[in-house]
Amino acid sequence: MRIGMVGLGRMGANMTTRLLRGGHEVVVYDVDAEAVRKAADGGAVGVASLNDLVARLDAPRGVWVMVPSGPVTEQTVEQLGDLLAAGDCVIDGGNSRWTDSMRRAQQLAKGGVSLVDTGTSGGVWGLTEGYCLMVGGDQQVVDRLAAIFDTLAPPDGWAHVGPVGSGHYTKMVHNGVEYALMQGYAEGFELLRASEFDLDLHQIAEVWRHGSVVRSWLLDLAASALEKDPGLDSISGYVEDSGEGRWTVEAAIDAAVAAPTIALALFARFSSRRDDAFANRMLAALRNEFGGHAVRARGDQA
Repeated sequence: MRIGMVGLGRMGANMTTRLLRGGHEVVVYDVDAEAVRKAADGGAVGVASLNDLVARLDAPRGVWVMVPSGPVTEQTVEQLGDLLAAGDCVIDGGNSRWTDSMRRAQQLAKGGVSLVDTGTSGGVWGLTEGYCLMVGGDQQVVDRLAAIFDTLAPPDGWAHVGPVGSGHYTKMVHNGVEYALMQGYAEGFELLRASEFDLDLHQIAEVWRHGSVVRSWLLDLAASALEKDPGLDSISGYVEDSGEGRWTVEAAIDAAVAAPTIALALFARFSSRRDDAFANRMLAALRNEFGGHAVRARGDQA
């Protein structure tokens, strides 16, 4: 099918490539003209504006929005709402707060336009491995888009989890769990490093990958990071948070659900901005490995 893609950053560009490889037609737009040119070189239809993108799609249109959460998503969805017609759909694949997705859906519905909130996990590896998709929205609209989800996800890698808002809520909790898992690995490897033994952390990460109950893709990435830089000496332990961890803790408070591990993992990221401990360098390295998130060089804590 033909679909629009707005946003050609790390995720959007790779998703476009995966869709093209799956036989879909993709009309692309980004504020960066060079990103549009590269996508067009790969087989996409490049356009210079949202107006052009909408004009190139057949009704009922589907436009995937893959831009940073917050004001950029707000402005993009609002503009699309003015351009699209009844029966069309906006798919928000970014990390929007679920309450914002519900509000945006209500606003779009005034013009007969649907919103499908699609929590997307897979990072820079999604191009080859596929993306885990947590989809919220109207059943009929989701069914119409199923071919797109089938192409982007690995087998059994997407699910319609509920109405609008549920997709981004599920992805939010997913990221909260991710915070806790990463923190556990980070603390464990720092403890290994602090032992009286001269332990090879890369060797240990590799052996844990085979048969251990703590094996996981994050452990695979830890092994990769330690192979490249055994002491993680090239990066700072300054660890960013992109918002979902905070929202998860807030949601836990609102629901009176005890989530101490996730909360402490979030607070550890805050403390990392004043502490260059090895555990924090491991966290920064893991974020870089799975998502291509920028890291800071050692000594650059400002």
